[in-house]
Amino acid sequence: MNELIIELSEISPRDFFGEQNSHIELLKKYFPKLKIVARGNKLRIYGNEEMLEEFDRRFNMLIDHYGKFNRLDENSIERVLTSESKEDYETSNESGEVLVHGVSGRMIRAQTANQRRLVELMKKNDMVFAIGPAGTGKTYTGVALAVKALKEKQVKRIILTRPAVEAGENLGFLPGDLKEKLDPYMQPLYDALRDMIPHEKLESYIEKGVIQIAPLAFMRGRTLDHAFVILDEAQNTTHAQMKMFLTRMGKSAKFMVTGDPGQIDLPKRVISGLKEAILVLQDVDGVGIIHLDDKDVIRHKLVKKIIAAYKRIENAE
Repeated sequence: MNELIIELSEISPRDFFGEQNSHIELLKKYFPKLKIVARGNKLRIYGNEEMLEEFDRRFNMLIDHYGKFNRLDENSIERVLTSESKEDYETSNESGEVLVHGVSGRMIRAQTANQRRLVELMKKNDMVFAIGPAGTGKTYTGVALAVKALKEKQVKRIILTRPAVEAGENLGFLPGDLKEKLDPYMQPLYDALRDMIPHEKLESYIEKGVIQIAPLAFMRGRTLDHAFVILDEAQNTTHAQMKMFLTRMGKSAKFMVTGDPGQIDLPKRVISGLKEAILVLQDVDGVGIIHLDDKDVIRHKLVKKIIAAYKRIENAE
């Protein structure tokens, strides 16, 4: 059995190995055929030569990551260990192009390789479909791109929309006026905006109509010029709703459509407008389509495990 010895220098073993060696336990999970022993600032790894070479390569990628950002967490470790190349993991929350300088000087960037590809795709196309499960940053990245376009005067307004209360948009039974009825369904969009635009300025934008947040039904009959428009939760649109939305596109407009085909709330036998649109438009020049996956999940680490668990059940059916 071959042995590899790695000694950490100028790096705190506690920070790098994690509390109670939690990061080492994660390494053991991804390299089950290797025996990994951590003592002090040294790692001793035992196994066959090929596996040791792969471990050494991945470990050096982790050291590079730590050297850049002075921290290591389970999400970044998983991205390094599962990425196909160095390029696939390098875009973290402190690397790559700054999309927006948010509230309190926070720098908002693409956090995963696919989010970075989404940004590049939006530069090259006027219409982009971002498809993926919950927590992959589809909406958040889209809103950041919209705010960036507004600040750089590429567009004159931002329009954010989603189908409210499933596809039927039956809001009559809810208490309150129209705004009070709609706000709970638009909350994720408000949350993203509040990270990126100071409160008073955001309220002013909304009051002046520079930023508009409305249910999909309100898009009917409009021509959306000089606007960055995001249709969120698009898996819950019907054929007619999706066609209506896509044909609202006006001059100098950017359209982004986000959705998760795995969370369709439409009645049975009603075809999702999102699924249909992806098939219909996949070869249309000027339309970009990107699929994000569980590697892009940046919420609590459990979200990634939940998605994987449901995927196993769905694949078994």
